[in-house]
Amino acid sequence: MAIKTVGVIGCGLMGSGIAQVSAQAGFPTLVVEANQDLLDRGLGSIKRTLDGLVAKAKLEPKARDDILGRLTGSVRLEDLKACDVVVEAITESQPLKNETFAQLDAICPPHAILASNTSSCNVTAMAAATKRPGQVVGLHFFNPVPLMRLVEVVQTILTTDATVATAFEWIQALGKTPVKTKDATAFIVNRLLVPYLLDAIRLYESGLTSLEDIDTAMKLGCGYPMGPFTLLDLVGLDTAMFVAEVMFDEFREPRYAPPPLLKRMVMAGRLGRKSGRGFYDYTGKA
Repeated sequence: MAIKTVGVIGCGLMGSGIAQVSAQAGFPTLVVEANQDLLDRGLGSIKRTLDGLVAKAKLEPKARDDILGRLTGSVRLEDLKACDVVVEAITESQPLKNETFAQLDAICPPHAILASNTSSCNVTAMAAATKRPGQVVGLHFFNPVPLMRLVEVVQTILTTDATVATAFEWIQALGKTPVKTKDATAFIVNRLLVPYLLDAIRLYESGLTSLEDIDTAMKLGCGYPMGPFTLLDLVGLDTAMFVAEVMFDEFREPRYAPPPLLKRMVMAGRLGRKSGRGFYDYTGKA
């Protein structure tokens, strides 16, 4: 099956990025949000991003206008009834995702693929909530979506090979690189990344050295583009803790347990860049 029309549920950080790259790749793309205010904010964010590319001479004004012309918004799930693929990018809540997939199953055409951008929830449970489990797949994009080339394609024990093949073709059409993984908690990247980030916090907690020196050591010693604390602040400490808790619940291994400092930072509202302060201060006052 060739994908011609795309639906995205959620126009937040991830959803807006997915919608943008879809429209940039030439696909008519419909974005659905919970209310008009969230929809306007999300679509406005996409326009500002594209305007920025035009200002930097990385995108022609006509190309920007064409991209925006392929983007439409709605606050009704029912408007996804003509989409060939729908990518869900809502809150990381298993019950909410399961309910959303059951609704999509009743709305979307029989041939449509239903995908989730989840980084930690069970894709098999979403598939089981539908009458088309073979056409449910995980498509885990990375932040920021327009810049990050990787997409993890998650195949459950119910997903057909044909669905995976179609998903691979579409991801490649977006200019991304797909990798296949089974539906196991945290997939590939987070299974390896989260323990590393948690170990960095434990190392800092132990008093061995400063967080700045840990960041510098990992950048210059391992060639990483940023250190673990800069990355934690970018991802969001609450997000990192949530994923760690999901992984610990699944595997019951101490290396996946959130360190005490991470828990206390989240309790204190120090969530990283989005709150103005995490391990580093982004308010400009320090």
